[in-house]
This record gives sequence, C-alpha cells and structure tokens, in this order.
Amino acid sequence: MRVPFNRVASRAAVDSARSTLAALTVSVGADGLTAAAERPGLLAMVDQHAAAVRDSLDGDRRPLTVAALAGYAEGVRAAALEHDWRPPTGPADWSAPDWVLTRLLAVCALARPLAR
Repeated sequence: MRVPFNRVASRAAVDSARSTLAALTVSVGADGLTAAAERPGLLAMVDQHAAAVRDSLDGDRRPLTVAALAGYAEGVRAAALEHDWRPPTGPADWSAPDWVLTRLLAVCALARPLAR
C-alpha cells in the first residue's frame, strides 16, 4: 500500500511542530509554568498573554493546533531576535520576565493540553 505524499508531508509538519513546542517547553515552559503556579501575578500575566495568542490565532472559533502554536512561537522569537532580543543564557528570572518570555510561556501553557 502506498501512502500519499501529502499525508507523509502532513505528518512531518506535525512532528516538526511538536518538536518546536517540546524545545520551547524545555527552554521556557517547564520552569516558567512552575513559577507561574507559585506566583499569582505571573500566572495572571501568562493568562492575559494566552488570551491574546488565542485571539490572534482565532482560537475562539476553531481549535488551536500544534502547528499554529509552533508557528506563532517561531514568529514571536524571530521578530524578537530581529529587534535584538536575546533569550536568557541561564535560568530565566521569572520575578520580572520580559514581554517575549511571557508570550512564549503563554504558548507553552496553551500547548500543554495538546501534548497529551
């Protein structure tokens, strides 16, 4: 049985998106989501950013996907790098995260239920 190319390409795209989100979770999400659970102010900021991401991806009308979230995160990171933003070289300071880190953490929070 032959598998159509578009199905193989689609599977590769999903695998790539999952890989992107997994790397983001390792670099930002794991520690950030733990910090947010311990800091109500950070959790509120992440919730606000998550709502903005959901709005941007039209998440109220259609389900969020791994591909959409990965693409969004890559776009945020690319734009930030173009404006001289640099990711932390060590553990992030979650007591005062910048906009980019908070936005990427929000993507991790939205992606968490999709990883299951």
